[in-house]
Amino acid sequence: MNRILKYMWKYKLLLTIPTIVMLLSIALNMFNPYLSKLFIDRVIKNNELKLFPIIIAALAAIGLFMAVFEYIKEYLFDLLSSKVHKDLKDELFNHIDSLSFSYFDNMNTGELMSRMGEDIENIWHSIGFGIRLFVENAIYFIVTSIILIILNRTLALACLVIMLPLSFITLKLEKKFGDVYGKISDQAASINTTAQENIAGVRLVKAFAREKYEIKKFLELNNNNYNLNMELAKVTAKYFPPMEFLTNICVVIVIILGGILVIKQDLTLGTLVAFTGYIWNLIWPMRMLGWLTNILSQNMASCIKIFKILDTKAEIKDKENPIHLEDVKGHIKFNNVSFKYSNDYILKNINIDAKQGSTIAIMGATGSGKSSIVNLIGRFYDVCEGSVTIDGSDIKDLCLQDIRKKMSVVPQDTFLFSETIEQNIRFGKENASMEEIENACKTACADDFIEELKDGYKTIIGERGIGLSGGQKQRLAIARALVRDCRILILDDATSALDMDTEYNLLKNLQKSHKRVTTFIIAHRISAVKNADEIIFMQDGCIAERGTHEELLSKHGLYYEVYSEQFREFTEDDKAEIEENDMEVI
Repeated sequence: MNRILKYMWKYKLLLTIPTIVMLLSIALNMFNPYLSKLFIDRVIKNNELKLFPIIIAALAAIGLFMAVFEYIKEYLFDLLSSKVHKDLKDELFNHIDSLSFSYFDNMNTGELMSRMGEDIENIWHSIGFGIRLFVENAIYFIVTSIILIILNRTLALACLVIMLPLSFITLKLEKKFGDVYGKISDQAASINTTAQENIAGVRLVKAFAREKYEIKKFLELNNNNYNLNMELAKVTAKYFPPMEFLTNICVVIVIILGGILVIKQDLTLGTLVAFTGYIWNLIWPMRMLGWLTNILSQNMASCIKIFKILDTKAEIKDKENPIHLEDVKGHIKFNNVSFKYSNDYILKNINIDAKQGSTIAIMGATGSGKSSIVNLIGRFYDVCEGSVTIDGSDIKDLCLQDIRKKMSVVPQDTFLFSETIEQNIRFGKENASMEEIENACKTACADDFIEELKDGYKTIIGERGIGLSGGQKQRLAIARALVRDCRILILDDATSALDMDTEYNLLKNLQKSHKRVTTFIIAHRISAVKNADEIIFMQDGCIAERGTHEELLSKHGLYYEVYSEQFREFTEDDKAEIEENDMEVI
């Protein structure tokens, strides 16, 4: 709660003005029962009629001023909560965006969406109503208690004694609500995750006829959520009626004991009426205590979840006074690099020297560590041993943003936004001209299918590129990388969905237009890697073989086995023709 108050204190004026107005409103409200006392004791009983218009005018003025004060108070407190809500959501999004790749390896999108949505909304609700009403009711309770003791100590103490059990019930209620809301928050995240995954993967679900299974899974989660809410309802049903009963008992005590005192003439009728008016200023805070405890418990559960994310530190971050890259030539070197994930070594003793403008191809079985190598170049993960250098500087000494701005990456998982083709490509370079976009698409062999579309570059593609083939999505992703015009290009299995002819033309275009670009290519097809300056074959996180295409074939090792498998249906003449055609790319 202290951290939430710090967000509120940022807007001191917005917090101070409605607080002062709230105090004025409370003060004015305290005059109403007293004016009732004067009306009965002096106007009705003592026939002091001259006070009648004064009391009526005072009641009207109090009503008018309270209406104005209530408007100012409600508006400014809502404005304050909205600003805190905006700041908190901005900070959470920015923080999530700054976290390292490793954080998202074990975090569900649905859970993060739940934190960004429901949990922040809970905090907004508690600031707009919960905290303010809690403070307001606490002031009402304290001030009213003092006034009641002044009016009649006997009656006041009798009512306050009845209120004591309410504090015990409230403490129990807060703990119960806190436990249940923590579970509900986690369950809501699970439901959001399942819903998000199923909606995103609805085509896969339908293709495998798994609708019933997925519906059953969602129903089980939703049923658990229902049970938790029923548990919450049981807590409410158990504790709220006793609170209602105790507050109603106060009214009964005032009527009985107050009536006796009036009969004995130890208390005036006007004072009893005023006391009855004031007692509601005591009852309503106590009645609302359960509801407020509900809101604040919900707020605390949400705060714990949100601040847990905000307290998570990025594993990959700049050192103090990092070196800023003004210009990158593209000389990348791996020096005895080892990398482990979850205490298991993924890469061991990797040495690569990629000269400026050279092409390094990486092959190997699934899980051999190919993608891990290129992930280290952009410092998406940090090496455990050894170092990775760019133009002679250790990447740990370089500014993280500079590194990533100076390289273009086509990741293994092709992601496209639900926007136009032009906007998706412009994501690589925001201020790219239309000519640059078209040239990038020509190099990526994407211009042919884009021109066939009705709206061309203005065509809006579906979520994650739905409506495009795998090869079309990959070509757009490559164009997005090429438009950046960086000296480092990483293609992580970026041509796997392309046919042989398109892949051949694309690689030929890259060789012609990007001769000064240091390129890392991860691929499974020999045709995609055979013209590289060096081919590295990975096995179990180690470099098993390395060399040019011809050198690796002459070794008759792992690379040769892959080559023989992929070209086993070709005759020697066919292979010679393929070799001759591929030489044109160089």
